[in-house]
Amino acid sequence: MFTGIVAGTARVLAIEEEGGVRKINIDLGGFSEGLEIGASVSIDGVCMTVAHINENEAMFEAIDETLERTTLGQIEEGSYVNIERSLKFGDELGGHMISGHIMAKARITERVEREGNLHILIENLELVRPFVMEKGFIAIDGMSLTVGEVTNEDFSLHIIPETLRVTTIGNKGVGSMVNIEIDARTQAIVETMMRGGGGHP
Repeated sequence: MFTGIVAGTARVLAIEEEGGVRKINIDLGGFSEGLEIGASVSIDGVCMTVAHINENEAMFEAIDETLERTTLGQIEEGSYVNIERSLKFGDELGGHMISGHIMAKARITERVEREGNLHILIENLELVRPFVMEKGFIAIDGMSLTVGEVTNEDFSLHIIPETLRVTTIGNKGVGSMVNIEIDARTQAIVETMMRGGGGHP
């Protein structure tokens, strides 16, 4: 499990394709401290398992399902990704509980900088639309954020300077893709209401 509080960014060192598996090597720097093979790391919001470690460099393996559903199929050598280590017992929960299981990837449709803050619009895909509500939680590329205004076409997010400083979102423009995760509690509530004939909350 993760909190959606991104610790920082890390550089993709190499990408190899082997037998339908994409091997992604990342320089985790200080984020590799105490890391072991089999540990979970959130990479742009995607829960990935450490397959190999060499000092600060960790290798992760992504299969076709992950590559198609998330932006990991589009990252390139030299690009940067958001990193969060998995939650440990006793850690402070500063964001909201997320699993790293991406529901969909969506496109940024508008980007406006305002006095150090960033306002973006993201397309409101039919798959995620029932779960996206104003003032609700959402995870974008692993970042725990609060949803702003919502329409059938898109929803807005307001990114503060600190989030811009420690994540990759400030480098993404109109047309860039982001990973979307809806927290499990919201999904459970909405799906229960829909099964009961309540429709969209």
